[in-house]
Amino acid sequence: MDKKQARSRRSRQTRVRIAQQRATRLVVSRSNCHIYAQIISPDADRVLASASTLEADVRGGGKTGGNKAAAEQVGTRIAEKAKALGIEAVAFDRSGFRFHGRVKALADAARAGGLKF
Repeated sequence: MDKKQARSRRSRQTRVRIAQQRATRLVVSRSNCHIYAQIISPDADRVLASASTLEADVRGGGKTGGNKAAAEQVGTRIAEKAKALGIEAVAFDRSGFRFHGRVKALADAARAGGLKF
């Protein structure tokens, strides 16, 4: 099993578990240069809020979007947007990425911003 297949398997297992819970999801996706976060409705038909390192507010804060500092900014921003919508609890969907580095930094910042998962 190669790296892509392992990530795909992990993401599939996570999404099945979250779908059974019928919970609002916080989905994290990353590339080498950027990190993205979306809050998706329990029906999985609407994106309720999103934040990424491509936003002007986040881009001005640091040199690059591919580091932990940028991930923390995105986590704080998505938590603020969720609070504004009245969302307090979400299921964390890391899209098969390991809970390490930038993904962990985003999750910790979102928790510090008031989201529960």
